Parts: sequence; structure tokens; C-alpha cells
Amino acid sequence: MFRHIVRIADTDLDGNKPVMIALTGIKGIGLRMARAITNALDLNPMAKLGELEDETIERLKKFVEGEIEGNIPPWMFNRRRDPHSGKDLHLLSKDVDFAKMLDIERMIKMKCYRGVRHAKGYKVRGQRTRSTGRKGMTVGVVRRKR
Repeated sequence: MFRHIVRIADTDLDGNKPVMIALTGIKGIGLRMARAITNALDLNPMAKLGELEDETIERLKKFVEGEIEGNIPPWMFNRRRDPHSGKDLHLLSKDVDFAKMLDIERMIKMKCYRGVRHAKGYKVRGQRTRSTGRKGMTVGVVRRKR
């Protein structure tokens, strides 16, 4: 039975796409992680996701949602040495956004340089701000009269 939509990690994935490409629809999984997942489960990465058997989809779902940390090398994770738990984690979907928000709040609270830039709404990573990054009405250069 063909499934047009497969739900994995609170994300609806297209069943017409190959397994490796479809997995990249989950936030936190890129092409390299999707390839590693398909290799760990011995799946054909170019097989259509919707054509997989129900038990294979359940195995894939269980692996992505819980067993990534045990079977994939830690250097591939997107959150190594987490400041709160100290563990190597791989975050998916809403957890990625939540961790990013907590990190920014922590920087703002400790008033480090990046935190101050975030709090003021300025560019954080060293980009120029003289001519770009402006918000509001200030667009052109106002010169004083001589």
C-alpha cells in the first residue's frame, strides 16, 4: 500500500520522494545525517518513502525519534556537549528552535558581546552595519547643510 504522507518526528513527509531526500524535510536532519540513518538501518536511500512496508516505516520512525544517539557517531550530532546536560544530543524539529532560543536568552542574561548585540537587534557575526541592517525609516544618508 502506497502512503502519500508519512509522519515522522511530528513532520509530514512526502511519500513520493526517495527516503534520503524525504528525511531532510525534518528540521535537524540534513543530507549527511539522512544518509547515515539509511546506512544504519540498511535501507535503500533511493527507494520511495511511501512504498516502504509498514514495519520498515515504524523502524525508521523509532530510529529517528529515539535511537539516533546510540547508533550514529557523536561527531555528526547537531548539539554536542550540551551546556545543560553535558551530553551529545541530536535535536529535531521544535527542539532545535527551543535550544536556539534558550542559548540566545542565556547570552543576553550573561551580557556577553553577542548577547548585547542580540538584545539590541544588531548584527551579531561581525557584518558591517554602517550601510546595511537598518530598520525603520532611516534608509538614505542625511547630510547636514553647509
